[in-house]
Amino acid sequence: MGILYQAGDMSYWAIWLFVLFALMAFNEFGRTSKWGGITLFAIVPIVLTVFVWPTTAAPGNEYGTGTWFNWVKTYSALAGCLGFMALRFVHWKGADGKIHYLYEKKWALCFPPLILAINIAEAVIRDFQVFSWGLWEGGYVENLWTMSGPWNVMNGIAGILNIVTICGWFGIIISKDKTRDMIWPDMIWAWIIAYDFWNFAYTYNCISDHSAYCGLALLLSCTIPTFFIKRGAWLQHRAQTLALWIMFVMTVPQFADVLAPIPTTHNPAAFFVVSFIALASNVALAAYQFNKIRKNRFNPVKDELYADTSVYKKVVEENI
Repeated sequence: MGILYQAGDMSYWAIWLFVLFALMAFNEFGRTSKWGGITLFAIVPIVLTVFVWPTTAAPGNEYGTGTWFNWVKTYSALAGCLGFMALRFVHWKGADGKIHYLYEKKWALCFPPLILAINIAEAVIRDFQVFSWGLWEGGYVENLWTMSGPWNVMNGIAGILNIVTICGWFGIIISKDKTRDMIWPDMIWAWIIAYDFWNFAYTYNCISDHSAYCGLALLLSCTIPTFFIKRGAWLQHRAQTLALWIMFVMTVPQFADVLAPIPTTHNPAAFFVVSFIALASNVALAAYQFNKIRKNRFNPVKDELYADTSVYKKVVEENI
């Protein structure tokens, strides 16, 4: 990792591994138990909001967790977790005497893609904001080191493309097993990988010396379960691991700077390459997807673009 990161002690990478597996473990607890999810994403945040965060994430604190962006990101991630739980579990007895679930309402299925798009847009704005600061040689803003450059613009464009390529909104289903996971079959590996490249570049650009955790570890903690534990549930994995990490950072803000720092190399070439890969992957995804839409006359919101792929079919078969 010498090109991207420089850790003063290799034991910090052992801590990094612990963080990765802890995020995956708590995500599984929140995913497989309804009351586990309620505890992690409703009860714990309320307690922390009242008794902890006003101190540990106070405005202007030395670790940079007291910014509007951190607070907005925290509650938007939690809103995603709770909204997805509502889709999975909220039900009622209708006038027809049958049990109906919230996910049966088309308007409710708009929530996952909208909250996802909003979260990406928040980060896109931040990338452009960092560019506007003009820190061409690097510097500290809001107690976080960052470096402005063309990579911010490149990755901002990549993020916009990532939003535009969100598709298959109304194809979201709830799995029929006991965990009742929110499954989005049209969100196949190509979009997930393009998102991962973009989001890692965003953290590398804007939260540079924290990106080993909030970028690399956090993205792996939701991508690994998507491919090997519960396929099709990427957005659910992403929302829960993101909320878990942000709550931890808001509570222990000194973690990435003092307790187990893994700073970047502060090398402009590294910033450029990371954002170039993010932009190239999202351009390729957008080109492929737009061509598929044009050839098949698809509606990217209503239609499942990848329903003809083996990946899509396998995910649906596993969950119906």
